[in-house]
Amino acid sequence: MRVIGIVAAALVASGAAAQVGPGGREVDWQKVNPSLYAAMQADKAAPEPDAVIRYGTEPLQSGELRVPKGLGPHPVAIVIHGGCWLSRLGGTGMQAFSESLRQRGIATWDIDYRRVGHEGGGWPGTFQDIKAGVDYLPRLAKDHKLDLDRVIVVGHSAGAHLALWNASRSKLGADWAPAMDQPKPLSVVAIDGPPVLAPLIGPDAEMCDEPVVVPLMGGTPADKPEEYKLATPAAHLPFGTRQLLVVGTLGMIIQPYAQGAVAAGDEVVVLSPDKADHFDIVTPGTPNGEAVSDWIAANAFGAPIAKPKRP
Repeated sequence: MRVIGIVAAALVASGAAAQVGPGGREVDWQKVNPSLYAAMQADKAAPEPDAVIRYGTEPLQSGELRVPKGLGPHPVAIVIHGGCWLSRLGGTGMQAFSESLRQRGIATWDIDYRRVGHEGGGWPGTFQDIKAGVDYLPRLAKDHKLDLDRVIVVGHSAGAHLALWNASRSKLGADWAPAMDQPKPLSVVAIDGPPVLAPLIGPDAEMCDEPVVVPLMGGTPADKPEEYKLATPAAHLPFGTRQLLVVGTLGMIIQPYAQGAVAAGDEVVVLSPDKADHFDIVTPGTPNGEAVSDWIAANAFGAPIAKPKRP
């Protein structure tokens, strides 16, 4: 996955001038990468969330809540954005994608988190934020009519790694395990993101325009073997949670992982949209973006979400 002059992606995503590229060069990103440009424009055009809510005291420990119309209680997706685990990439959330799920009757809790370059980002702060943001959901349920029996976790790109990591937390010991009162997600949806870290060392510089895995973990696998194991979802299969994997440009990483997850005993379903790239699969209004949102709504909760719950 070379996420297309991803330095540029950072500037567009963060709201900086879209004409500024690496080294200060002026670039027309609409021409350089139309798919990325469309994704960023969709985020800018998305309606405001119903609420922005803090789940911790750090500046980035907050999330955007979107709730469908109707009485509820509503099924809910916890959404985790990507951006190479870097502070300069990824913006603050997946606004357009979250809105597309809301339009399909799914509430979304779209969380931000500290990344490499933020104070306290990287290991363990990034992972502590994901834990805290995910585990905050029950505090939102009563006031916002959320159905904690119908919860999924969805991540894109680096956020897909973090969504899979969250699914592994029950295997990671008391410091990381979900509390007893936490709802168990029905599915984890990983959209074109890596389930491993160490094998990305080297390729990450091509993917992200700079090395990121070693800075994320604070050292090499030789320096931090236990930390890498804790942070690598593929090392903790099976999760006991249904996995929905969407392939865009990372099929060479995702397909072997899917085979390993099935062999370990997890239920895994893979969607490979036609001519997909890394961004159109999460962009509403594109054929692949609409197909992915439809697929999640139809499959991630175990049954069509419009089907009434049995008493």
